[in-house]
Amino acid sequence: MSADTNYTDAINPESMATFNPEKMGKSTIFKSERILVGLNAFEPGQAHQLHTHEGMDKVYHVLKGKGLFILEDREIEMEAGLMLVAPDGVPHGIRNHSNDQLIVLAVLAPAP
Repeated sequence: MSADTNYTDAINPESMATFNPEKMGKSTIFKSERILVGLNAFEPGQAHQLHTHEGMDKVYHVLKGKGLFILEDREIEMEAGLMLVAPDGVPHGIRNHSNDQLIVLAVLAPAP
């Protein structure tokens, strides 16, 4: 999607989630040079391994389910309605340690 896309309708992010039985599903809701808004969709037991983004901040907002979020050396229990920020260069990851699906809205700026 381009930066000049005109969104005149509300977006239901959960309806755009893509699940993959092999690995975490990813969907892009919007992308420009300045920002990427996407979804990470996890089946039970799936994970997004610890990683960093240099020169980029990332915001996670849990839309559905529960998960264990790793931020630096901390493990943080997250559930629907909670948000977490992973600033530039801070290691972060997610593991769905529940028996239910997990949907996480991810906002990255600037866009990768």
